[in-house]
Amino acid sequence: MSLKKRKIMLNDQEVVEKKTQVNGFIGFLKKNGFNIIMLLLILVLIIPDAKSYVLQQLMVTGLFNASMDVNEVDKGSKAQIDFEFVDEKGNLKHTSSLRGKVVFINFWASWCPPCRAEFPSIETLYTKFKDNPDVFFLTLNEDSDLATGKAYLVEEGFSVPMYTSRGNIPTQVYSGALPTTVVLDKDGRIRYHHTGFANYAAPKFIEQIENLISK
Repeated sequence: MSLKKRKIMLNDQEVVEKKTQVNGFIGFLKKNGFNIIMLLLILVLIIPDAKSYVLQQLMVTGLFNASMDVNEVDKGSKAQIDFEFVDEKGNLKHTSSLRGKVVFINFWASWCPPCRAEFPSIETLYTKFKDNPDVFFLTLNEDSDLATGKAYLVEEGFSVPMYTSRGNIPTQVYSGALPTTVVLDKDGRIRYHHTGFANYAAPKFIEQIENLISK
């Protein structure tokens, strides 16, 4: 048998073997598909990182881009927002002291998968505006153990500052659902309110923040 014919036979054999492997894999999926799906669902439910990863992939679609065009703000509300918060040094402050600044408020916790999913976009937004004196990032941690929240930021390499709320927070700002994000204009009025995860690094949202700064 010629060398050329021998090579052709070997190539044909490799094709048959690959087809057999593919068919075997397809058969395995058909036979165990339900169990595989259930296992993946369980992993997503019990492992925060798994669920946050899935949510981050959904954010890539652009369907969850934050925008001030459509949000949960009561258009008739003109009340100025004020509540207390504590910085990392233990200093008690009021949001009323931030008048004249655009304030980005985010309520989050390290155990909350949607919070973890959106946090990279918040870090991106913070990095863009952190040196702007007209913007203040009030990221309020809701972990029962504040050290856990701080450890999460350090572990992930986030530079966003961590604050905690103090006293009663107006229900139009925060009702207990995580994550919740609010943007106050320079007069302390709500211009954006959203419950659930979103992409805050979306170009349009960044442009809207810049528009508030310029006013």
